[in-house]
Parts: sequence; C-alpha cells; structure tokens
Amino acid sequence: MEWGALRRETRETDKDRFSSPLPPYLPRPKPSISSCRNPRLLNSSTAASAAEVLMYWLSMKMAWPEVDVGNGRGRDSLVSEIDCIKGMGTLSDAVDSPTQSNPLGHKFDGKDALSYANILRSRNKFGDALVLYNIVLEKESDNLEGLVGKGICLQAQNLNRQAFESFMEVIKLDPQNACALTHCGVLYKDEGRLLEAAESYQKALKVDPSYRPAAECLAVVLTDIGTSLKLAGNTEAGIQKYCEALNADSRYAPAYYNLGVVYSEMMQFDLALTCYEKAALQRPMYAEAYCNMGVIYKNRGDLETAIACYERCLAVSPNFEIAKNNMAIALTDLGTKVKLEGDISQGVELYKKALCYNWRYADAMYNLGVAYGEMLKFDMAIVFYELALHFNPHCAEACNNLGVIYKDRDNLDKAVECYQMALSIKPNFSQSLNNLGVVYTVQGKIDAAAGMIEKAIAANPTYAEAYNNLGVLYRDAGNINLAIEAYERCLEIDPDSRNAGQNRLLAMNYINEDSDEKLFEAHREWGRRFMRLYQQYTSWDNPKVMDRPLIIGYVSPDYFTHSVSYFIEAPLSYHDYTEYQVVVYSAVVKADAKTFKFKEKVLKKGGLWRDIYGVDEKKVAHMVREDKVDILVELTGHTANNKLGTLACRPAPVQVTWIGYPNTSGLPSVDYRISDSFADPPTTCQKQVEELVRLSECFLCYTPSPEAGVVSPTPALSNGFITFGSFNNLAKITPKVLKVWAKILCAVPNSRLIVKCKPFCCDSIRQRFLSILEQLGVEPLRVDLIPLILLNHDHMQAYSLMDISLDTFPYAGTTTTCESLYMGVPCVTLAGSVHAHNVGVSLLSNVGLAHLVAKTEDEYVRLAVKLASNVSSLSELRMSLRELMLKSPLCDGLKFTKQLESLYRSMWHRYCRGDVPALHKMEALQHEQHTHSDKITVIFSEASKTTLVEEHHHLSPEANGHVLEASSSETHSSPDKSIANGGLN
Repeated sequence: MEWGALRRETRETDKDRFSSPLPPYLPRPKPSISSCRNPRLLNSSTAASAAEVLMYWLSMKMAWPEVDVGNGRGRDSLVSEIDCIKGMGTLSDAVDSPTQSNPLGHKFDGKDALSYANILRSRNKFGDALVLYNIVLEKESDNLEGLVGKGICLQAQNLNRQAFESFMEVIKLDPQNACALTHCGVLYKDEGRLLEAAESYQKALKVDPSYRPAAECLAVVLTDIGTSLKLAGNTEAGIQKYCEALNADSRYAPAYYNLGVVYSEMMQFDLALTCYEKAALQRPMYAEAYCNMGVIYKNRGDLETAIACYERCLAVSPNFEIAKNNMAIALTDLGTKVKLEGDISQGVELYKKALCYNWRYADAMYNLGVAYGEMLKFDMAIVFYELALHFNPHCAEACNNLGVIYKDRDNLDKAVECYQMALSIKPNFSQSLNNLGVVYTVQGKIDAAAGMIEKAIAANPTYAEAYNNLGVLYRDAGNINLAIEAYERCLEIDPDSRNAGQNRLLAMNYINEDSDEKLFEAHREWGRRFMRLYQQYTSWDNPKVMDRPLIIGYVSPDYFTHSVSYFIEAPLSYHDYTEYQVVVYSAVVKADAKTFKFKEKVLKKGGLWRDIYGVDEKKVAHMVREDKVDILVELTGHTANNKLGTLACRPAPVQVTWIGYPNTSGLPSVDYRISDSFADPPTTCQKQVEELVRLSECFLCYTPSPEAGVVSPTPALSNGFITFGSFNNLAKITPKVLKVWAKILCAVPNSRLIVKCKPFCCDSIRQRFLSILEQLGVEPLRVDLIPLILLNHDHMQAYSLMDISLDTFPYAGTTTTCESLYMGVPCVTLAGSVHAHNVGVSLLSNVGLAHLVAKTEDEYVRLAVKLASNVSSLSELRMSLRELMLKSPLCDGLKFTKQLESLYRSMWHRYCRGDVPALHKMEALQHEQHTHSDKITVIFSEASKTTLVEEHHHLSPEANGHVLEASSSETHSSPDKSIANGGLN
C-alpha cells in the first residue's frame, strides 16, 4: 500500500479530504458559523446566518420588556393579558388585509400594544406582532421601538425591502441606533452586498462597541468576505479578513476553522492544527474541525490520534461521509502498519473495521487480499482482490496479485490473463510486465519473456528485480556471462537483493575455470554481509552427552518431486529414529504426492514434521531451538527458497550444509559441508568457509523413481547409428562443452545428438544452439532438440532414445547422471579441480564405472568414441547397468545412512569436546561487526524467498510473490521475483 508515504509502484486512490463548510446556516436559537464555500472541500451545515444571530439576540433581549410595577401593571395582569392573546388566535392575515377588523387593535393601544407586540414577536407570531406594531406606529410614527419591531417582523416574513425601509427610518430618526444598523447589515448580507453589510455592522459597533449581535454578525460577514477573496486567488487578503473576523468576535469558531483550511492548503499544518483546535474549543460539537485535525495527524503518521479525531467527529455527526471515508483510510493504514510490525491478525481486523466505515473502500479489500495471501489463505485472497476490482475496476495491483496466485497454482493461462488485464489498465505497470515475463520464462517462451522484462526495465529503469529476472532468463538460455551482468546490475540498484546475490553465486559455478579463488571470495563476502543481518545465538541448552540420542533437523523447500528429494529419501527412510530422531522443516511451496509420502514416513517412525513455508527465517530458528535440535542440516545452499537465514542465526549447536549446492554456503555459522574423496579429493585446492567432512564412499545416495519404467534395448541396435545425449539444463552446456561434443560427433560417423531442456520450445534458442554446432562441423539434421517433458515417467522413458550420455563441465550433472545410469545409459564425465566438476567422478566411481572418467578433454573424446565403437558391448552394459547401480554404494540406503549417522556422531563428539569449527569464525565476524562503520540494518523481506525457475524435468514452483506491502492511499502489488534453482540437475 502506499497508501501514503509507503507507496513504491502504484495507483492513485481516495485520499483523506479536508472538510469545509457551505454558506452559513444553523437552526435557531444557537448562533453559529459562517464559513468558506470552497468547492473542493466538504460543505458544512453548521453555520448560522447573520440574520439568525441577530434574531436570536433580539428575541432574548426584547421578549420580556421591563414591567412598570408603579403603574399597577404587575406579573398577574401581564399573565392575564397573555391568556387573552392566546384565546384570540392568530391575526397574521392582518398584514395583507389592513382594512380587516382587528380585535387586538380595540383591546390594546399605546404602550400595551407595544409590549404585547414584542411578546408575540418573541413567540415567532410575526404577523400578529406586525398588526400591533402598525397600530403603535399609526399613533406614534416616530416610535423607534415600534419601527425596529416592525422591521424585524417584515424581515422574518422575507419582506426585506419593507423591512429595510423600516430600519432606515429608525436610522434617520436615530443615527446612533446600533440595532437598526445591525439589521440593515443583515439585509445587505442577504442580498450579497457583503462590504456594505460589514460597513453597517462596523457603524453599529462604533456606536456601541459592546453590542454583541453586531460583533457576531460582523465576524460572519468578514469570514464570508475572506472566503470570497481566497476563492478569487487572494489568499493573503482572505487570511486578513479571517483575522479581522476574530478581532470582531474572538469566539467565532468558523473563522478559526476557515483559517485552518487555508493553512492546510498552504501546507502549514502546525498553524492549521492550532486553528482547528481553537475552533473545536469554541464549539465542542464542530465535526468538520475534528475531521480536518484527523487528516493532519494521519498525514503525519500519527494514525492513532487521527483515528481518535475521526471518532470524535463521528460521535458528533454519525453520518458525516467524508469523516467515515477518512476513518476507513486511517484504519487501513494502521492495519498495514501493525501487519508490517508482525501482527498480521490485528492488521486483518483493522482492514475489516475500515470496511465497516466504508464498505465500498477498495483499498481495504485489496489489503485484505494481500494479508490473506501472506497467511496462505489464497481462496480468501482471491475473493478480496476480486472485490477490490469490483469497486475499483482500475485497480491494476489487484489484477497483478491475482496473477501471482494463479501462477503459484500452475494456472498459467489464467495468470497471463490477469497480468494482461493489469497492463490494459496500466500499460507501463512494471511489475505486471515483469511478472508476465516470468510466466513466459516458465513456459520456455524466452523471446516473449525477454520482451516483457525489457519493457519492465524501460518503464522503471531502477527496477532491480527485473534485472534479476533478466539474469534468470539469460541463464536459462545458456548465456551465463550476460546472466551475471544482469545480476550485478540488479545489485548495483539494490545491494541487498538476496535473489540476485545468490543467483550470481550459482551462475559463477557454471563457468568457473581457473577462477577458484574468485568464486570462493564471492561466496565468503556474501556470507559475511548476510550474517550481519541476523543476531546469532551463542549458547544452547542441549546436554553435552556424547553418546545420547541425537536430534537431527533437516531444513529444505525441496521435499517434493525435486532433484534433492531423490537423495534425502534414504536418510529419512533408514535413520535409526531411536538414536537419531528426525525433525523435518519443510518449506515446500506446493506439496505433491512425494511430500505426503515423506511426511507419513517420518511421522510413522516417530519423527517430527514442521511445515515452515511462509514462516520468517528467524522464527524458524526459534522453532529449531524449541525442538532442541542438536545438528541442523540444510539441503539447499544458494538455490531457490533456501532458509540460509535460519542457519545464519545459528539455532543449533552443530550446523551442516549438504546435497543441494556444489560449493560453500559462505556462512561462518555453518560448521561442516559433507562430501567424499572423489568429489573433493584430499589434495583439492578448493576453499570452503565450512570444514569439509567426507563420507567413506559416496556423498550421495540415490533413490530411483518408481515411475521410471523398464530399461529399453540399446537404440543403436535398431537405428544403425549411435545417439549421444544430455538432459542437463542449457546453462551447463557451455560453448566449450559443445566444442568437445562436436569433436565426438565428427569422430563417430552417422552419430546423432539428442538434447532435452526447457528453452528448446523457443525457436530462437534452438536456432542459436544448432548454429553453434553447425559452425563446429555438425549438421543440424544430426541434432534432436526436445523441450521440457512434464510427466516424470515420460521424462525417464526419453532415455530410451539415447545410447551414451555425455556429462557437462565444469558443472557436472547429478540427478541427470543418476537417471541416465538407472535407465541403462552409460555416462562419460570429465574430472576437474572443484566439487561441481567432480560430482560425476563420484557417481561413476561408486557405481563401478571409473573407467568412464576422463582427466582431459581429449581423453573425454576418446572414451566416448571408444564406447560407441562396440555396440554389442554397449548393449550388454546397458542391460546390466541398473542392477550394477542398485547394488552399488550409490543406492545402498541402509549402509549409506549408517555412515551418515557415524559422521553425525563424530561431529557431536567434537562439539562436546569444545571443538566447534564455526565458533572461531563467528567470533572473528562479531569483532568485525563492532568495528565495521557501515553495518547493514535492512532485514531481507520474506518475499525474497519467492520464485524459482526450475531446471529439472518436473514442474517447478516458479514464483510466490504475494505482497510487498500496501497502505490506504496507495497500494503495492508484489513483483514475481526469480531466484534460480540449480544444484543437482
């Protein structure tokens, strides 16, 4: 929301409005306000005309004239005369029929007639009073009291011209008559002759400075003059007139109020607030003043005080629509404020309360959608986004966020429709342009995706996340250098972008050749910077008993049909839960059958399963401490939806990184990284922030998919030619890899190449790939390019098209290599200097295929050519390879888990002895923090975990961007951010 000063990307919405009164009116008998007629402000119905002010005063002062007791006219005789008048009824027709007989004329005469005329006038019987005044004046034409009374009665009956003549007659007889002068001013004002009215009031006050009716009427007319001047553009003169009005009557609330309106428009809010407070002091029921005070407090961010002002206003005037609307805005802003502070439930209640004041307020509905989205109540979020659109069809943000939800539900067509609707409302809406590009990226429509993201950047050149997503796009297309440039551009704009920072680290693994030191320093610098965002735990209550049962926590977002799941299944299945109780912290975005299978297995064995998707990483760290986890193992590294923030808090005494990322985490708070002697030989020069610990055989244990199907015969037997292939993602197939593969194809006559990955549904990507191979001497007709295959069974059966699998370098395949071997397809790999390069070495060596590991590129070519030269031997290997693999350490889950448990026990023994690798690094970092002059104070938003563009064969949860905040005068929609998923493919 912005909903005020919080707005980042948004639309204009209803804002708090200052109220401003209409021409003066107030029901008798209370004299009240005259005020400005500003058409931009709300008009008030709480002002009285100068006429009514005067009528009130005169009726109060003249209703009961003094009684001449000395003449025998005491109270009793006066009461009897009143009774007589009551019995006579009304004689209002006498004015129009002067010849009509008049009973009162016969009963009263002289002073009695004048007294009773005054009594009748005080009772608003102006026609009857006028008859008596005329009787008095027939006998005494210069009777001043009679002439004034007659004028008042005529004025009350809207006979203004005759009234004016009567008052002028008084002034002619008595130029010092303040009452007549005041009434003339009223008549001038009623005709719009404000200057003459003011002059008449001033004459009255000159005669009698203490004459309050004149003072009050002068304040009214000067206020109206001030408003006229202000509306004509002469604000300073208007202010002067308001001040003159207050000099005439310092208690005249509307003058204070109108001054407040002017100062508000001039942005002088301190002065405005003082004026509104004085207006409310003079008139405690002044609703408009309270309303405008609320606006000022709201704009200052003092929402609680603003709401109190609106409540006071509505207590006085319950149907004051602008105040109700302003109350809805303030409550919505307060809801956003408390939600940002972590109390999302209270935020929801405040949004709902806002709708009680304005049930059509689209921003409150939009923010309810945002809140329910954050609470993962997506059905409710959809309802309120659609309501927001109903009441505000121009709410592009609601369309955008609906698109995010539909995309998260894999309804990509509906998501595209929502984003396009948002863009029809706001064509340059950078977030929807970006998000549409993300969907196209998921669909493999690289050209369309690039077009949308580039438009997003053109619309908002400082849109950091769009550069991040452009990097993901380049990475998917296999252009790693451009991807890294895009990530670095994002980081220039937003140095704290967690997505771009981690995507950059992942991308550097794809082209890491002769730059091991640079890659290590990049990870270490990221980790040191990231650690400053979190406060670390430094003590734990876990008993330091070496051989007691341990609690092992596994944290990952990948407990679904994802690459990591094939390697974590064995430990979850074979752990001795009596000695190694398992606690799973699952950050899965969209659970599938495999998720439920894992959960059932863990719970059945006595473990714990914690669903932590959408939970702040610090809160997850607190959960880990409450669960008394001894060893916390994270399985994601710098790939999508990771929970490295939890490990940065160091909630467990021992922390480990494993499986999901082929390099160091960079975090000083992590003690160990698990590997083996094949992937990380003892002689390795690769540096790690963590201490490297090695399993005795393979650092991975693969559990094949039950949907794989049977191994098919060697296709070369029926085809008559060899088919090489790779199902790795395009980012791993670098130009150097293609150069080596081209040599193999050229060396094996009639051989073909099959490559499968998501971007090949895009024609430009296919043509670029084929063009490179053609330049290397491989005709396009010899190459088959297959896009993403959605179903896992179909994906596995695609290996039936391949005779020999070619591994990538310097970032080798992991899951793809295991799948290839399981489907009977031998793989040729190239050893290197770093872990990512050597994963294939570990897998093949543990399966018994170490002879397919090359040490140089030339040897890689020779091994592939040699393997292709004997189809009979190739066929025998194919049909025996699955059994060979299943009997190998790579698939021996029980044995592997026992070795893993032994490794955990060794880690725990070291901790009990006080040997904790991470503590020394953390102490050094904490010392650095104390001396660091530029500490980072921004905490990464939970939204940073959103979106991944998967590289594997299964459907990937591409994004999860629900709301970066909203607030009532403006709104935010959340961008679909992308963080690449790499690791094991």
